[in-house]
Amino acid sequence: MIRFLISLIVALVIGAAIGLYFGWVRFPVQYLNSPASSLADRYKDDYTIMVATGYLKDGDLGGAVDRLRILGQANIPAYVQGVTERYISNSQDANDIAYLVALSEGLGRLTPIMQPYSQLHAPGQKPLAVTTTVVIMRRMHAANTVAHVIRFRSGAWGSD
Repeated sequence: MIRFLISLIVALVIGAAIGLYFGWVRFPVQYLNSPASSLADRYKDDYTIMVATGYLKDGDLGGAVDRLRILGQANIPAYVQGVTERYISNSQDANDIAYLVALSEGLGRLTPIMQPYSQLHAPGQKPLAVTTTVVIMRRMHAANTVAHVIRFRSGAWGSD
């Protein structure tokens, strides 16, 4: 039993030493400056939300477009519209959607599916965190979303 434990410890030490040699000396990490256009779609979407948040805070539409150009998209307004509509269709976070809708609206790409979310913020302000609307919207069918949100926002929710 002692011989087995000693052999195990020696094997672990030799394995760790060989692993450290190969990891640090023979094949070290090579850092590359990859372009943002090579990001996965999920991370491009996250970056677009960050840019939309910045746009809502400072109102600089030109700066937002310049920041989005590094993603390698030919048509920035169409790209933002596509991301926004995908987030709405997939029922993502309401605040993220409101940020994206504000940027889409600034780019002149406000579509009917975005209308309920354009009311969740005032220009230059952070979107309202209306969790009640989010819960209600996630439980409704897509066709009824617009009518229910408008009824909720106007205060006529409980007056059926």
